[in-house]
Amino acid sequence: MGPTRILVVDDEQGMLEVCAASLKKLPGATILVEQDSRRAAGRLARESFDLLIADICMPHVNGVELLRAAKQADPNLGVLMITAFPTVETAVETMKLGAADYITKPFRPEELLAVVTRLLETKQLRDENRLLQRQVDRTYAFGDMIGNSTAMQAVFETIRRVAETDVDVLILGETGTGKELVARSVHQHSSRSTQRFVPVDCGAIPEDLLESELFGHERGAFTGAHTRSLGLFEFADKGTFFLDEIAELPVRLQVKLLRTLQERRLRRVGGTDEIDVDVRIVSATSQDLDEAVRQGRFRSDLFYRINVARIEVPPLRERRDDIPLLAAHFIQRYAGTMGRNVTEADPEVLEILRAYPWPGNVRELQNVIKRALTMAKGTVMRTADLPDEVVTAAGGGPGEPSSGFFDLREQHAAKFEREFLANLLRTCGGDVSRAAREAQLPRGTLYRFLNKHGLTADQFRR
Repeated sequence: MGPTRILVVDDEQGMLEVCAASLKKLPGATILVEQDSRRAAGRLARESFDLLIADICMPHVNGVELLRAAKQADPNLGVLMITAFPTVETAVETMKLGAADYITKPFRPEELLAVVTRLLETKQLRDENRLLQRQVDRTYAFGDMIGNSTAMQAVFETIRRVAETDVDVLILGETGTGKELVARSVHQHSSRSTQRFVPVDCGAIPEDLLESELFGHERGAFTGAHTRSLGLFEFADKGTFFLDEIAELPVRLQVKLLRTLQERRLRRVGGTDEIDVDVRIVSATSQDLDEAVRQGRFRSDLFYRINVARIEVPPLRERRDDIPLLAAHFIQRYAGTMGRNVTEADPEVLEILRAYPWPGNVRELQNVIKRALTMAKGTVMRTADLPDEVVTAAGGGPGEPSSGFFDLREQHAAKFEREFLANLLRTCGGDVSRAAREAQLPRGTLYRFLNKHGLTADQFRR
């Protein structure tokens, strides 16, 4: 990333000098100044900047007009407005046009520096978020799955290796982690990819119908069987048969399934002939199959038969680095279909999403993004758009100390207070009276803040 370029525009030479001197403290920043707003407008059309700082009241091209021109040239440009005569109308107008913030004259150099630092950090996060959106369907995508975390890269590599063979596969993972997507990826990367992928949820079909659904039936096999019907196994011939939530399969049918898997032959309900089937079996469950075997709820011989190759899908709380990537993907995927103009999530939104424990995993994240898109009004998803329960529970994972949104906000505020006070006393050489005047705080209040953060004036006296 190149150096940060900041353009400061003001018709007062003294103000330009103050701003330039204050912002020189920014590491790696190039500060450019213009006293003529017409020349500034030309530079904005030709050059790239990371931040524009502009006075509102200027001759020729005023600050609002310059803001409008700047946003037309670069919609992503951060803009900080300066005004000596703040009004609600002016603030509203500049914010509607896309100004990130405004500051009133006179201001202290450290106040300007703090605002500019915050705006540049926010811009960097937005740029990173936009980069994530562009990369969603490239580097970090594997079929319909997305992830750059070490855990997901390991899953992708396992899928590649397993797909090269024709062995049966068992997929383990909590509800909502994307086990069916893993199964589809195994199929799509295998030699059977041109054939059918047939999924069935073993827990969603009533037990008295499940055998007929899986194996088919002959005419007259039971009441209502007026015609012969193919089962899903036959329908999946030459392709991949996905048995989701296989732990829900009744023990009676586990015996019949085991024989089918061992011999790749089946007999329809009410039939006498055995039918050859060529299918690859991919099974999945969110339950602990080892425990189910110990309790006798799942046959050990069937477990060994389906557990030839094993893929374990990590829960979302163990791959938090993937959350911004997934959020960008879901925004990109659903905003248009839902009639929303949202293109990105505010950095604070991403912070909350990363802190939330996600008991429902990726499926829950997907639903939260949809709910937030429903509430969103502008082009950026804000904290207010998120469900209240997500905001308040952010960070409260099992066994973790409470660090929900309000706790996180308090932590950030405390960090700011301590850094501000330390820098203030360092600048004033430990002179508390001078520091109180600089901070516009009563001395008693300043002492209270110092005690709160364990700071003493002696630490900063030269």
